[in-house]
Amino acid sequence: MNRPIDHAFARRTLLAGAAAAGAGIVWGTAGQAAADGGRAAVEQRVVDAELARLEGELIALRRDIHQHPEAPGQEQRTAGIVARELRAAGLDVTTGVGGTGVVGVLRGARPGRTVAYRADMDAVPPQDIVGGGTAVAHVCGHDIHTTVAIGVAKVLARLRRHLSGTVVFLFQPAEEALAGARAMIDAGVLESNRVQEIHALHCGPFPVGQFAVTPGYGLPGQDRAQVTLSGPDAPDAARRLAAEIGTLATVAVPQTAADLERMVTEVQTPDGPLARFVAVRARAQDAKVSVSYRCWPQERYVSVREDIRRLAKSYAGSGVSFPAEPFPAMVCPEDDARRVARHLRRTLGRGAVTELHAAFPFNGEDFALYLGRLPGTYTFLGVRAPGAPITTGFPHYPDFAPDERAIGVGVRAMAGWIAKRTHA
Repeated sequence: MNRPIDHAFARRTLLAGAAAAGAGIVWGTAGQAAADGGRAAVEQRVVDAELARLEGELIALRRDIHQHPEAPGQEQRTAGIVARELRAAGLDVTTGVGGTGVVGVLRGARPGRTVAYRADMDAVPPQDIVGGGTAVAHVCGHDIHTTVAIGVAKVLARLRRHLSGTVVFLFQPAEEALAGARAMIDAGVLESNRVQEIHALHCGPFPVGQFAVTPGYGLPGQDRAQVTLSGPDAPDAARRLAAEIGTLATVAVPQTAADLERMVTEVQTPDGPLARFVAVRARAQDAKVSVSYRCWPQERYVSVREDIRRLAKSYAGSGVSFPAEPFPAMVCPEDDARRVARHLRRTLGRGAVTELHAAFPFNGEDFALYLGRLPGTYTFLGVRAPGAPITTGFPHYPDFAPDERAIGVGVRAMAGWIAKRTHA
């Protein structure tokens, strides 16, 4: 999860007074997954049995990946682990895709559809850690994502004789740089494998055992602007203009744990304060102003660009430049999100799913590029331990510490879901 709009603030402020989650794992009753219109070939109880044999191994794998974080585009060690595990499970593996990406193909014994599952492998660079960091670190949960995807591949490979269709596992580099998805798409992974839909999980600040679906929402894209000023007072003018552009923001960066708790509540509120927003960061340096902003809905970029041009125009000799197009928002298809919600409720229990009615304002995702081409789902996997501060479950915070029980929850849910989609 990419978070380039980021303001430094004290870690101690964030941790002070953090409210406890007070929620435990929602396990539900394990039943067999029924496909829309028919019985699925892979039953959920069989998925659960295979997971029980693998869970300890997967937790150890995640800890190994976690201890060796690699920056965007430099995921050689992680990619090597992924390739080794997939080959051992019997998948057809291709490495070096879009840089360090890995593609694993699992063909079921029965005819069916071709479905992709994506996991990102990179860690967070120090400048993108809230408050700043000293080294690259897995504080976004990509080590969890990679481990869950390996777990899904192993479970389904063991059940290959019951599996319909084909599953294409995409282990992607450089999500934090918003570059990996484009690189893998450009490498032809969707067309060459004839992928019909794509799915992903991402760690989120919800209780472990709970999922958050995003019908019609997702995460905002990002736009940038560069304003150049001239004249002897250009540095002072740049500082004034940066402050003026900053007033376009309708939402403030969270400063306390209570702010984060409120934001999590607001994204679950229909027609709430985050149904529409503009999040802006404007920085003056010498005679230039660099602007990075996100908004929802994404059509709002047109009016925000107009506002930036208007503000800059009041300074004589100013020039404004924008990229050709903003990076697109990730918008999750509504019908698909509701289908995965129904599956998760049947599998894990009704309390296992919450629905988001807004997007988190300060994060983005290059999974947007896949969903711009294919239907699919992007679901948040709750990783906050009972009683833990909210920052331990919120990606990009320095004390991010996901509850490892989320690995088994994610594998259980996604193995059943993917088997259902290939059978659909």
